[in-house]
Amino acid sequence: MNYTKGDRMQFEVVIGLEVHAQLNTKTKIFCSCPTSFGEEPNTNVCEVCLGLPGALPVLNKEVVKKAIALGTAINATIHQKSIFNRKNYFYPDLPKGYQISQFEIPIVEGGEIFIDFEDGSKKRIGVTRAHLEEDAGKNIHHGNVSHVDLNRAGTPLLEIVSEPDMRSSEEAVLYLKKLHAILRYLDISDANMQEGSFRCDANVSIRPKGDTKLYTRAEIKNLNSFKFIQKAIEYEVERQIEAWEDGVYDKEVVQETRLYDTEKNETRSMRGKEDSAEYRYFPDPDLLPVLVPDDMLAECIQIPELPDQKRDRFLKEYGIKEYDANVITSSVEMAHFYETMINEGAGAKNAVTWLTVELLARLNNGITLMTSPVNAIKLAMIVKRIEDGTISGKAAKEVLDYLMENHISVDEAVETLGLRQVSDDGAILEIIDAIIASNADKVAEYRSGKDKLFGFFVGQTMKESKGAANPAKVNELLKQRLDN
Repeated sequence: MNYTKGDRMQFEVVIGLEVHAQLNTKTKIFCSCPTSFGEEPNTNVCEVCLGLPGALPVLNKEVVKKAIALGTAINATIHQKSIFNRKNYFYPDLPKGYQISQFEIPIVEGGEIFIDFEDGSKKRIGVTRAHLEEDAGKNIHHGNVSHVDLNRAGTPLLEIVSEPDMRSSEEAVLYLKKLHAILRYLDISDANMQEGSFRCDANVSIRPKGDTKLYTRAEIKNLNSFKFIQKAIEYEVERQIEAWEDGVYDKEVVQETRLYDTEKNETRSMRGKEDSAEYRYFPDPDLLPVLVPDDMLAECIQIPELPDQKRDRFLKEYGIKEYDANVITSSVEMAHFYETMINEGAGAKNAVTWLTVELLARLNNGITLMTSPVNAIKLAMIVKRIEDGTISGKAAKEVLDYLMENHISVDEAVETLGLRQVSDDGAILEIIDAIIASNADKVAEYRSGKDKLFGFFVGQTMKESKGAANPAKVNELLKQRLDN
């Protein structure tokens, strides 16, 4: 095949992702040390997670339950018998000189996650496996001095490995967002990327279009934001394509681990990538095989409604657009917020707009949906006051702005701001009659066929009422007066 330099369409991108999700247990995977974040360095530690001689690990039952829940959610095979292995490597943040992980028999094998595109189409991404392991500590660098904080050592992780089924950075981010949502819906991980409890390694390679061979992949390590994951993948793809076009692919694209520099927007070599044989896996002699009894399995596979199921139910029950349903169910917090609004009596379609457009646009400076001063009940009340004609849509925006700064009820805000609509026929007719009396020439023109003048009368009526008149009532009553 002849290649035209610069024509990126000649290449296909191949991406596989490995996600490390920290499970939200109170204690670590093999000891009773707390997993709390942000403590003083080396205070959440004991003989087991420090790797001291003679200390024996004891498996935390809760991590097994949470792994089974994920396996159920992604239609995977749950192995009722699995084993832990020792993965041997030497870094300062790994006190034992090995990591306890799962290799030959993971607790979860196979599975699938479906990603949704804006045009309504879907794509299946295969999941190879999800296995349990312990986290390492954290190296902290200060100039020429490095410190090791082992608070995180022994924290329970679920490593979720995808098939190399993604063909763009966009697909990779969609997959990660769907997986992130599933973990949050299941309540097995807080998946907080800023705190490192949802970390991603991206394996990226390219190949000529039509080729089925898997070429050399580079692993980009420890990406912790959707934005940087996308940028890192896009940079790496460009780097590999340029190397191919320049005839130096075999020299510059090698199996290695690379880091992404967020300031320079580039990946750079960190170390050679080890094969599994180099880790010298063998069953951990201190841990028995994990045997999941039938009654425990039956309990763990009872999982809550997941994003796709909730989206389909919202479409059926509330009649909203599929795009809106996808947005609302993209996070468990937003889905719960929306459904609370519906249960409070807000109209389904108006609730979508006021949640996804109006309220979300006002959340800044670290304010989230869960910490918003306007909760679901208040926002539902704003929608109800629009729907019952108490306030106009424009006035409702003023009310929302006011409530973001003042902790009072919706009705109190309406009265304080003087935004209650006038819907009384008599009061509106009094204004209309005065306008008609003072604009006899325009009334005559309107009645002779100049229908566009109707807008003039609407505008004058709203102006005289200082915007307080109910627009629907104004239109209705003007029609009555002018057409008679």
